[in-house]
Amino acid sequence: MTVSARLPAVRRRRQLLDVALEIFARDGYHSTSMDALAAAAGVTKPVLYQHFRSKRELYLELLGDVGDRLLERIEKAVATASGPRQQVEAGFGAYARFVEENESAFRLLFVGSPRAPGPDTAQFADALRRVEEAIADAVAALIEADIDDGHRRMLAHGIVGMAEGTVRDWLRNGRPVPADVLGRRLAGLAWAGLRGVRPT
Repeated sequence: MTVSARLPAVRRRRQLLDVALEIFARDGYHSTSMDALAAAAGVTKPVLYQHFRSKRELYLELLGDVGDRLLERIEKAVATASGPRQQVEAGFGAYARFVEENESAFRLLFVGSPRAPGPDTAQFADALRRVEEAIADAVAALIEADIDDGHRRMLAHGIVGMAEGTVRDWLRNGRPVPADVLGRRLAGLAWAGLRGVRPT
């Protein structure tokens, strides 16, 4: 192992998170050791433990970090849009481009997270649920329809699930269309559905 140069604590922590993202997304949580993470980052294991007390703590922070970055990308794109349809298009476009640029992040959140029963599984599930809830909250705020909050949140979760499932298929099939095309197609489907929303 080649030990990397000394970095300020904040930059080192960022580097460790970035390296851990790639390793966890590739090998999965259970198959990844702290030894492997330290070696990939070019640091000693004691340095890794200075920043993260355990593999579980590192993984939980990583889930939150990735979720925050995805949500920030969507919110920034939507904030610059000029109207409801443009907001839908901007949001889906940002989502698709984020995945294109950060496939490991998407895989960590929605493909490779531990599902098998274990002492940490419930905490990971809670962390993932918080990410999905935050994205759904952002989507719900954009749904302009004469419906109650429960109806609005239900639709928001449906939209989030649609995007996740479509992107999974897009990745599985080798990204057959560019991310911008994927985003426009998702936006078109979502917008057509939202236009027909009525109180029920």
